[in-house]
Amino acid sequence: MTDGTLPTESGSLAAAGEREPAKRVMVQVGDQTVDVAAVAAAAAASTSPAGAAAAAAHEASPGHAQVVAEAPEHHHDTDEEDEAAADDATGLESGAGLLDEFPDDSEDIDLIHLRLMTLEGLDLSRFPNVKTLRMRQNLIPKLIPIPGGENLEEIDFYDNRIVRVETLEMYQSLRLLDLSFNKIRCIEGLEALATLKELFFVANKLSKIENLGHLVNLVNLELGANRIRKIENLEGLVNLQQLWVGKNKISRLEGLSPLRNLRLLSIQSNRLTKIEGLELLENLEELYMSHNAIKKIEGLDRNLKLTTLDVSNNQIEHLENIAHLTQLTELWASYNKLASFQEVESQLRDKAGLQTVYFEGNPLQTDARAVYRGKVRAVLPQVRQIDATYVR
Repeated sequence: MTDGTLPTESGSLAAAGEREPAKRVMVQVGDQTVDVAAVAAAAAASTSPAGAAAAAAHEASPGHAQVVAEAPEHHHDTDEEDEAAADDATGLESGAGLLDEFPDDSEDIDLIHLRLMTLEGLDLSRFPNVKTLRMRQNLIPKLIPIPGGENLEEIDFYDNRIVRVETLEMYQSLRLLDLSFNKIRCIEGLEALATLKELFFVANKLSKIENLGHLVNLVNLELGANRIRKIENLEGLVNLQQLWVGKNKISRLEGLSPLRNLRLLSIQSNRLTKIEGLELLENLEELYMSHNAIKKIEGLDRNLKLTTLDVSNNQIEHLENIAHLTQLTELWASYNKLASFQEVESQLRDKAGLQTVYFEGNPLQTDARAVYRGKVRAVLPQVRQIDATYVR
């Protein structure tokens, strides 16, 4: 599974915690080890370990020089704290000299935790091979062109103070853009980025999905932990494979039909009451819908490629309408109202590839704690993990 969240939304982040400890993914960012589940937890969401931050946390390629400039970490918990910190912030008012120690053949440049307040003074002209620029956890409020950055393929401004997406026209080779954990209210300024494959807007202040239709090469879109109420304006994203919208305010599954290549949908921690609108997503393999208000498993008749289904923390009373999902390997259904072992057997026993099930927090478990695991093993002998514990 690639979602970095826990079945108790990054994502990124996320999107939004919704996975068990056994599924947590740790990534190295600078000299920090980051729990993707916690980050994607801004998405449940997810938000992925594409969750949200994981996709942007790439290590330098072997054989290429990399220097990481860092300073002590800063962290903002709320908008109010961010605003107060902005008033009192002291930091570097120029990027001049920050690149002096980087070798000329550097492909990756990390300027992390430096309290850098501007991009002025940065010049990448000395680095003909540079492909990645990471500016995580600084105090940058505004995007401006960086001389010498025309050939950048990855730009990461995770956790800054950016309020508007602008002046990105020069980066026409860009494949990854991470603007997570900023203060952006509108998706805009991406018109020139036709080559973009991965886009991260986790934990901003977005209220609408818009201005993305031209990004026909996009394969991963992370919008977890925002204020989005409706899935819309995705018609042009014909190559999209992963969509992370955990921890928003979405009340209906809609607007997804054009996404025929979608493999993963993460929509935990929203306001869904019904599974619908997925009929044309015949390539869907992973579906994460925990922490909603769904009452019934339905609407999956044509999603025959599903391998992972997460419906934890909903209001589902019956395990039904999944007997036809023959490729299912993981079912997450914790903390619902499931009470029938007979339904568990009838829906899942014939699935030879089923490896993991989560039923804790249901009457299945709470009404029969002493015999619960034994009963699950008896009706599902092929399973190798029940809840967070492996079967011995």
